[in-house]
Amino acid sequence: MITLKGMTWRHPRGYDPMVACGKLWLEQTGVAVTWDQRSLQDFESFPVETLAREYDLIVIDHPHVGQITAENCLAPLDLPGRKAACAALSQGSLGQSYPSYHWQGRQWGFPIDAAAQVQAWRPERLSAPLTTWSELLDLARRGAVALPLRPPHVLMAFFTLAGNLGHPCAVTGSQLIASNDGAEAYDHLAALAAHVDPACFEQDPIAVYEQMAQLDSPIACVPLTYGYVSYARAGFRPARIAFADIPAAGNNGPIGSALGGTGIAVSARSAQRDAAIDFAYWLAGAEVQSGAYAAAGGQPGHAAAWASPDVNAPVDDFYARTRTTLDAAWVRPRHNGYMRFQDQAAERLRAALQAHEAAPGVIADLNKLFAASFS
Repeated sequence: MITLKGMTWRHPRGYDPMVACGKLWLEQTGVAVTWDQRSLQDFESFPVETLAREYDLIVIDHPHVGQITAENCLAPLDLPGRKAACAALSQGSLGQSYPSYHWQGRQWGFPIDAAAQVQAWRPERLSAPLTTWSELLDLARRGAVALPLRPPHVLMAFFTLAGNLGHPCAVTGSQLIASNDGAEAYDHLAALAAHVDPACFEQDPIAVYEQMAQLDSPIACVPLTYGYVSYARAGFRPARIAFADIPAAGNNGPIGSALGGTGIAVSARSAQRDAAIDFAYWLAGAEVQSGAYAAAGGQPGHAAAWASPDVNAPVDDFYARTRTTLDAAWVRPRHNGYMRFQDQAAERLRAALQAHEAAPGVIADLNKLFAASFS
């Protein structure tokens, strides 16, 4: 019997659907798929090249594609004889999710989990989700707002604000963002960061959600955070969290959110490459994403699932209520060198916000780091 080894990330949303779909694949094909987990922090930073030596299937983040293709550790998935299947997956893309795994003319992953920074809120604390940044600041001054600012999420919030204000950051070239435009985004972020609990500087989205989902939590709103459908399910945690589009800092609605999510990739070193690719196509398809994957607590990466009333019903319309933000999301740089920039820039931003630094020097440093990432 063929057995495939896979690596995913440690959270019910990332692990449970992979186990459930692995069992279903075994029943249908006789091919076993086992899954290990790594922490969210490792998922965002651990070298995929190292994982590719041990695993057949790897759940990846799209900004890694430049680095991992340079390391020749993944197998391309757009193969002869599979053109129609690739086209079907592309047509099911949520915003830029599918093309975010396309690099240098090849497809290196298929989206299986779609996410962007969205708004989380507690319906018993607010009458409706917030729609403007001024509303948000008013609520923050009352101590009812949190924001995950642990790297890399502090940088993701900066990216989202820049895009929402109409000045999306560059993905190539020598300058990440113009000085004045960067200062505007930074000042918006600094104004909010000044009114959240300092503990936010050490929290990722999961940590914030775990705190927010307690019945006595003071947090009524998290305006920029990667959506986690698990917390929209009744009974998952003591308090149920609702989700909505991001509040607008600019004049064009919920645009510019930093795209997240995950994709399924196949190791170039796998001794069972064909079997692994078969599983990847099946897992990313509309039927599985709308069925077994979503039913097991996954956050699908296919538009058919997001549009399904049956998928939306158990999660308080999580998908319908955040779809506009996701479709208008911005794709981060993906070149070989970006991941180093992401780590360094996020640390620089966090330190600047904690020290209440003025914007010009911070933006200048971000631009220097970005330029250096191409060398």
